[in-house]
Amino acid sequence: MNHLLSLVTFLPLIGALVVFVSPKGTAKWLALAVSLLTFVVSVPLWFLYDPAAHGLAGWETFQLVDGPYPWIADLGISYTVGIDGISLLLVLLTTLLTPLVIYSSMSSIHKKVGQYMGFMLILETAMLGSFVALDTFLFYVFWELMLIPMYFIIGVWGGPNRVYAALKFFIYTLVGSLLMLIAIVALYVFHFQQFGFWSASILDLYNVALPFRTEALLFAAFVLAFAIKVPMFPLHTWLPDAHVQAPTGGSVILAGVMLKLGTYGFLRFAMPLFPQATHEYGGVIAGLAAIGIVYGALVAMAQDDMKKLVAYSSVSHMGVIMLGLFALNTEGVSGSVYQMLNHGLSTGALFLLVGIIYERRHTREIAEYGGLATSMPKYSFVLLVVAFSSIGLPGLNGFIGEALSLLGAFHTHPVATVVGTSGVIFGAVYMLWMVQRVVFGPLTIEANKTMPDLTGREIAYLAPILVLIVVMGVAPGPILAKLEPSVDRLLVQVNSQVDLLAQPDVAGGQR
Repeated sequence: MNHLLSLVTFLPLIGALVVFVSPKGTAKWLALAVSLLTFVVSVPLWFLYDPAAHGLAGWETFQLVDGPYPWIADLGISYTVGIDGISLLLVLLTTLLTPLVIYSSMSSIHKKVGQYMGFMLILETAMLGSFVALDTFLFYVFWELMLIPMYFIIGVWGGPNRVYAALKFFIYTLVGSLLMLIAIVALYVFHFQQFGFWSASILDLYNVALPFRTEALLFAAFVLAFAIKVPMFPLHTWLPDAHVQAPTGGSVILAGVMLKLGTYGFLRFAMPLFPQATHEYGGVIAGLAAIGIVYGALVAMAQDDMKKLVAYSSVSHMGVIMLGLFALNTEGVSGSVYQMLNHGLSTGALFLLVGIIYERRHTREIAEYGGLATSMPKYSFVLLVVAFSSIGLPGLNGFIGEALSLLGAFHTHPVATVVGTSGVIFGAVYMLWMVQRVVFGPLTIEANKTMPDLTGREIAYLAPILVLIVVMGVAPGPILAKLEPSVDRLLVQVNSQVDLLAQPDVAGGQR
């Protein structure tokens, strides 16, 4: 039995217990050491995972499985973790971004440092656990655990309206999660009725056959929970408040990883558990995704606050990811997962860059800047590269993900794709307009003339992201090779029951 995944998952939690009780000066460096160790321990996952080593169904779908270990044995609930190509990449994204966020927070977090760093590590364990859990109740525990540290990160270390933003984030997410819990319990009971034994394993639950009307109701509950987390239009309103009020590190983790748990939830749970409903209502979700792309881009264009602009850009970019997911073909879904990684890197870097100049000037108003190419040439170069990545410039990572997502989606939902593509064009407008106003033009404000350029520490946590932006743009092959076999196996599960739609169920409806 391989325990590497469990070690990666729980190492931050163990470190957090020590960090909480450490002195202020020690806590931040101990947290950084724990997060770096977690990343180092996670790197072998890339080499140990073999995308060609297993079949199309069953436990062989996942690798490095640890478990099942009975947790609530009488109810068939166990501790079981494992990865496929999709979760592998998201685990590595999480373990990479967390130490960068902790390192970047060392100059901006001054009160209750040990608690902040401890909550960051607990949050890392919750996110990793959600990506690797192969038991639905285990997944739900990790999913809910994420709420607690992020609530405190926003509510204690956030901006002037931090309590309002934290409560809004908590309530939105909790309501969706409770509906998902009801659906999990219902699915769990249906499994017992059909097979005669209790099991919360996702692979067992994939085999549950439901009348179409029942499946549609359960699908709706899962969709609501995951759509809030993405967030999809029109359930997105908590996101700008959370981003604007959160400290920089909280915004990076929120955009870089936590939003991906919504799209991951669709891939791992909603779509394969309810394949009939996925096909029946996929067009509706694709339509909402297209609206979100355009809406997020247009609202971003109207923003005067850089952080709020980046927040609304997330609504638009996550719409592209959702559109690719519901293409239900290899190109669209692979592009969507690739874009999850891209968005985590580029949007995370944008929030870091906004935080850097906020620390210097204590304002995020775009009108307060201009001409930074003269006083901060290194900063301006990095901002330009990241902006190009965000808008999908060929040669950088964003192009591959967007191109595959939209190409796949066009085959399945051509009208929604055309509408969504217009939003991608608007994305180039608002991002380049922001760069033009912040970086170029005359250096007219006196305070900007003496702003120091990037420090060595700031370059250190931005450099890994810049390297990946370029590498993933020019050499996507290794990542796609890890990813596509898992996508194909997922699509086998989602598409295999399409023919059952026409078969009558015992209630006289449609399966």
